[in-house]
Amino acid sequence: MRAIITVVGKDTVGILSAVSKKCEERNVNITDVTQSILQDMFVMIMMTDITKMNGKFADFSDELTKLGKEKNLSISLMREDIFNAMHTV
Repeated sequence: MRAIITVVGKDTVGILSAVSKKCEERNVNITDVTQSILQDMFVMIMMTDITKMNGKFADFSDELTKLGKEKNLSISLMREDIFNAMHTV
């Protein structure tokens, strides 16, 4: 099963590292990542494999939200099937 992590906020050192560390702690494999800096704004999308994730999806989502608040970022986690359903016309 896959999930998508999105990160948006003012660019600072260590954003990619902090999100990657949370993934490592939960045994979430990052399979693809794209990031860009638009003027001073950081934008990142990560495709992840959560098949072997430790713990509950909701707990991981809460951890990423908390990390976002600590770093003044918007971080969200969404299952791929929900993402696809939301974007199907």
